Amino acid sequence: MRRYQKVVISILSIMVVAVAGITIYAMQVLGDANSMMDNISQAVNRTTQKRDVAMSIEERDPFSILLLGIDTGALGRTEQGRSDSMMVVTINPEKKQSTIVSLDRDIYADMLDGVTFDKLNHAYAYGGAELAMDAVEKLLDIPIDHYVSINMQGMRDLIDAVGGIEVDNKIEFTLENVHVPFGKITLDGKTGLAYARMRKDDPAGDIGRQARQREVLEKIIAKVLSLNGVSNYQKILKAVEENSKTDLTWNEMLDIATNYYPAFENIEQEQLEGRDEQMNGIYYQILGMQELLTVQNSLKEQLELPTNEELTIDPQFEYSYNGFIGNQFYDDRVSETEETTQDVESTTSW
Repeated sequence: MRRYQKVVISILSIMVVAVAGITIYAMQVLGDANSMMDNISQAVNRTTQKRDVAMSIEERDPFSILLLGIDTGALGRTEQGRSDSMMVVTINPEKKQSTIVSLDRDIYADMLDGVTFDKLNHAYAYGGAELAMDAVEKLLDIPIDHYVSINMQGMRDLIDAVGGIEVDNKIEFTLENVHVPFGKITLDGKTGLAYARMRKDDPAGDIGRQARQREVLEKIIAKVLSLNGVSNYQKILKAVEENSKTDLTWNEMLDIATNYYPAFENIEQEQLEGRDEQMNGIYYQILGMQELLTVQNSLKEQLELPTNEELTIDPQFEYSYNGFIGNQFYDDRVSETEETTQDVESTTSW
């Protein structure tokens, strides 16, 4: 055999081995992913009432996902649990933009049985992902197309799987014997979970915690999309497989990864805030009509749906029995100056 023939055969042999190795690797990835989907798939028996035309991920339509952080899976908690962290994500591939809106767990919300109003995070405890999706859909007046839930252990494992995340911690604290120091630090799963859960030491309370949760989520996404995330795919899949549920199918996930990727590189963050109230000794957060309407319209614009000039009030609660508008909201449509004037006039009249 001539020399150049040996060289060609050697090169071809190397290529064959390389291709075979890549094929085996790809098959392993596919096998692991299929196993993950079998374990995390949990369909919901509901159809959104907020769309006239069905949304298609395959056709690259903008869509929404409800993210539920369930307070079980770690610290010895094994019960059904509540969704102590709730975020609505809208993803628009044409605008190449995503929006994350945090919802306070204590928002006073309609439980959709015609009678009950309770904390928003209780919807999951009452009716699982289906009722949580329905309650949030009613509150935000947008279609909730899909959901993803992850428990506390999943958050911890996912942070470890991506090799930790870097944050600039503004509040030094210790939560359940886990110390998180002040300054620029790298969080592992244990400290990262504490960072996402701490509330009492934050002057902003649950609003501050939600901001940190959005930060943790955004940084996990960035790491998963990076080469580091690809190299640790097995750890990532395991973290997701053991601690998550979703109604997304495997094909839908592939379409999102293929066609929606740029939207995850531009993430806007919003917070839906109300005011604190106590009823019968229980703390709730009551939303203002204008504040809610502003957030609703922002999300509708992302989903390319018509916006509203006024908040829609459920007709069955037009006549309130608890002093709130529609049994649920306060009127924040007047300016602070007008409120001050009204307060003065009210005081003078006495």
